[in-house]
Amino acid sequence: MSSPPLVASTAGLVALSAVVVAGVIWLIIVAVRLTKSPRNRPNPSVDLVDQARELKALGQIQEAVFLVRGETGMSQRAAARFVNRL
Repeated sequence: MSSPPLVASTAGLVALSAVVVAGVIWLIIVAVRLTKSPRNRPNPSVDLVDQARELKALGQIQEAVFLVRGETGMSQRAAARFVNRL
């Protein structure tokens, strides 16, 4: 007794392909979001705040932003906001 061959319908293949593609897109979105917002952001030390504040007072805002980025790993935008709030 042989079983009948499996016959895949076109609609079934299209639906399966759509589910697989949606799953891959979802995984890509999750991976991008996880890389953009790290879970363990370091807090700036008191010395770093003092150094950045001093640079800002001297008019060297870009240097202060660069210092904060290098020490904490913050993005350009986050470091600029941090320095502007000092």
